[in-house]
Amino acid sequence: MNPQAKLIFTTSLLLGTTITISSNHWILAWTGLEINTLAILPLISKSHHPRAVEAATKYFLVQAAASALVLFSSMTNAWHTGQWDITQLTHPTSCLILTSAIAIKLGLVPFHFWFPEVLQGSPLTTGLLLSTAMKFPPITLLFMTSQSLNSTLLTTMAIMSTALGGWMGLNQTQTRKILAFSSISHLGWMAIIITYSPKLALLNFYLYTLMTAAVFLTMNSMKVLKLSTLMTSWTKSPALSTTLLLTLLSLAGLPPLTGFLPKWLIIQELTKQEMPLMATMISLLSLLSLFFYLRLADCSTITLPPHTTNHMKRWHVHKPVNTQIAILTTLSIMLLPISPIILTIM
Repeated sequence: MNPQAKLIFTTSLLLGTTITISSNHWILAWTGLEINTLAILPLISKSHHPRAVEAATKYFLVQAAASALVLFSSMTNAWHTGQWDITQLTHPTSCLILTSAIAIKLGLVPFHFWFPEVLQGSPLTTGLLLSTAMKFPPITLLFMTSQSLNSTLLTTMAIMSTALGGWMGLNQTQTRKILAFSSISHLGWMAIIITYSPKLALLNFYLYTLMTAAVFLTMNSMKVLKLSTLMTSWTKSPALSTTLLLTLLSLAGLPPLTGFLPKWLIIQELTKQEMPLMATMISLLSLLSLFFYLRLADCSTITLPPHTTNHMKRWHVHKPVNTQIAILTTLSIMLLPISPIILTIM
């Protein structure tokens, strides 16, 4: 892709996100979401492969439908209450329509079908944007309207997302699809807590972004698109494979890694809200996704392919260390000890 075109699309992404997260008026927020959608489409379809064009078409249709619902919900609210302010969303029907619209934009169950397909058709770097940056504006809209949302509906969607995200990822061999189902599972954790503690949902999103960025960039550096390629990565880049193992375990939420912090806090908050059954259910359902993280970790470090030579490291090239991956991996592994500082900032 032409560097100038890429710069324009990336700037438009930043502009769209900034407009949405800083606006108080529904029309401005909708405009930001539309700019975002239009800016990411060329990045999805830049390879001109039929799969990429299909992914871009699916993404456009789904996001257009979700944006229309956002507009419809805000207009219904304005019709009944006379308010265009985002935080003044009080009409029950508008709240339900908005929850559905944001669920479609994020890929929450039962509106999740488009997400794994779109991610599978996109390059890894665009996949990273779709899993993190493109989810930030819809989550900020949920954050701003959290006090008036239907918590029962969100809790149901959250439990279903965690269950299906873990269950459907079990049998996958494509790394991008596994990461898509991982994203759906993590969104369940954010959705269940957004009405009770919106700041905690945002903290979960930030930490999820850190860990997912580390995984995507590591896989992009190793050119890994499926599990069979991941199995040969240890002989080529043992250091990267080791850090990938730790980042995946952190994404699974195992202590004493960073990923344990949001899960721990969410379970604690759900127990305070007298929802121990939901806390137990979502904890048990996250074991499903733990299985496929362990499978990825097993393929990257423990499974070694049969060697044709006597040397352990064939064609081992000393590549320079990627600073971004180093920083992100360190943060993905070591933030748990400073959790009291993070909680005081919140």
